[in-house]
Amino acid sequence: MRNTANVITVKDLYKIYRVGETKVRALNGVEFAIRRGEFCSIVGASGSGKSTLLNMLAGLEKPTKGEIVIAGEHMERKNENELVRFRQAHIGFIFQSFNLMDTMNAVENVALPLTFQGMERKKRTKKAEAMLDMVGLGKYKKHKPTQMSGGQQQRVGVARALVVEPEIIFADEPTGNLDSRTSREVMELMQRVVREKRQTLIMVTHDNELAGFADRIFHIRDGKIIKIEEQTGRETG
Repeated sequence: MRNTANVITVKDLYKIYRVGETKVRALNGVEFAIRRGEFCSIVGASGSGKSTLLNMLAGLEKPTKGEIVIAGEHMERKNENELVRFRQAHIGFIFQSFNLMDTMNAVENVALPLTFQGMERKKRTKKAEAMLDMVGLGKYKKHKPTQMSGGQQQRVGVARALVVEPEIIFADEPTGNLDSRTSREVMELMQRVVREKRQTLIMVTHDNELAGFADRIFHIRDGKIIKIEEQTGRETG
């Protein structure tokens, strides 16, 4: 059964908002599948529906209609508690604004999701330190966010997303607050790490150059996927 390679399957997905008397179709019949270990980017202008789509996949918003199957489970059928548990077990998030806790150092920030999982302190600290080594921040373990550059803070954000060993990582404009050189460095890091770990990464961006780091690019406009671009010459696992 070849289909087992698909970690995400989306069918006939709609999200319709009411604005006064008007219906706005934020998503208008979206369908696609994403394979395990694949890096996909969703590209579109502001208001195209890309962030709505990411929120649907992550179970942060309910679809008006359609199916979202992730790791064999129907997201649209889950209640809020089930979604929270599913996210803790399967999903990592990388945010544009880093979302680090200013009062905590790098190790404590990375270990935070493990705290929510109830892992004992010694074990989670060791795991967080290893993850910071992997993203090239071994020397910054005791630094607070205010003592780090934007690029370093986002590396902490990447480490925090990966520390729970998620099957799937969602990244929403992850380099939006970084300069172009630092953005490329963070993208290269994300690309390398997900390849090594065979994780699935789905990134939303408006930047075509950054989208080019992905194995496939989903172009979205007016709530519809208008083109799926395979990146030729890339090794696929």
